[in-house]
Amino acid sequence: MYNSNPTLESVGKKVDESKQGEVFFQEDTDDGRKKFYIESYGCQMNFSDSEIVASILGEAGFSPTRNMEASDLILINTCSIREKAEQTVRKRLRIFDKVKKQRPGTLVGVLGCMAERLKKKFLEEEKLVDIVVGPDAYRDLPGLVAGAEEGHKGVNVFLSREETYADISPMRLDSNGVSAFISIMRGCDNMCSFCVVPYTRGRERSRNAFTIVAEATNLAERGYKEVTLLGQNVDSFKWENPETGKVVNFAELLIMVAEVSPDMRVRFSTSHPKDITDDVLYAIRDHENICNYIHLPVQSGNSRILKLMNRTYDRPWYEAKVKRIYEIIPDCAISSDIITGFCTETEEEHQDTLSVIKFARYSMSYMFFYSERPGTLAARKYEDDIPLEVKKSRLTEIIYLQNDISRALNAADVGKTFKVLIEGDSKKSDKEFKGRNSQNKMIIFPKKGDLKTGDYVHVKVHTSNSATLKGDIV
Repeated sequence: MYNSNPTLESVGKKVDESKQGEVFFQEDTDDGRKKFYIESYGCQMNFSDSEIVASILGEAGFSPTRNMEASDLILINTCSIREKAEQTVRKRLRIFDKVKKQRPGTLVGVLGCMAERLKKKFLEEEKLVDIVVGPDAYRDLPGLVAGAEEGHKGVNVFLSREETYADISPMRLDSNGVSAFISIMRGCDNMCSFCVVPYTRGRERSRNAFTIVAEATNLAERGYKEVTLLGQNVDSFKWENPETGKVVNFAELLIMVAEVSPDMRVRFSTSHPKDITDDVLYAIRDHENICNYIHLPVQSGNSRILKLMNRTYDRPWYEAKVKRIYEIIPDCAISSDIITGFCTETEEEHQDTLSVIKFARYSMSYMFFYSERPGTLAARKYEDDIPLEVKKSRLTEIIYLQNDISRALNAADVGKTFKVLIEGDSKKSDKEFKGRNSQNKMIIFPKKGDLKTGDYVHVKVHTSNSATLKGDIV
């Protein structure tokens, strides 16, 4: 799942299966090429970016490795979503420094949003890093690495208004061969007051639609069965064909990708409530392979807080959008991002957030309490005045409520049969498969016959909990 909350601290168990600190690799080969090792933190966009970085380095003569101690270049793709993520990166850098001391000549680079936000601080103060590269400067990596090999510190955090990496074919690292990300746009123009993304990823720009379709086609030809279209706000995708002047919007792009192969599922993330249109909903309804799942962050259930957050909608508007989704796609699952304890939030306004969760009946949520991020509008204008113990208490209430709703929604699926894409073995047993249905719910079921990863099966659900369904192939 894509986590679009850029200014938050989490407490308790999140109701999601998002990854943190994923190591990207392929099988090591003794090909005489220099090796790079990369870890990625944060949102799905960062994982997608790591695959672009791998492709660029591959063209420059590097090959990926899972063995950090044997690598010539150690990279960490960072996230500035919340302070905890940055603390984790600093801890990892200290570990990387130990590897450098044991293996002289090894270089360490910081990529991504944290590199953009802290810029030269890594080079001048941390003294643990040789290279700092922002999200729009990955093409410069080979040159920066070459300079660092000669003893020069390298930094490029230039934010571009044009860069989309549309011409780069990502190296699918540590892939199950079934699911893949396709980045369709970069940056964000929304300027939510709590959010650091516009400052770390720059202004919004959309990829050439034909390159997106070509990437999806290539994945389908290689046997992939699911693609997720990524962007900070996919619903604002807009690309103008320079030859014809025709503008392709997100609903049209969604259909173009869905028509690549009826056997390949299409997902997308993340949607901003102000931009998702009926045409997008009709595209989902009318195409079986576009999944019945929408991530629709609410952030708060109170209109005054939403205005302070600069979300550009109020509660009644958001509720109308939720109603419209369920009206057009009755079996759609909706998930959300939720911030509690934002500046000046009262107990009554917190109760409004609880009530909007009940209204929307989210299948799952990413839930955090607010923490101020330097440089954001909220940090400049508002006092972070809610005591930490109050934030934690409110977050705990939200988590318990979401767990109860998730449990009830999953219980309602008992007895139903779903089409499931097999993603691999379950975490607990190699005698069971795991896979997701169209609503993005994870289903565990015993293996049967000669089925394999990437196959579709129909599974009848017989038990459930708040996070998982269990069933049998029918």
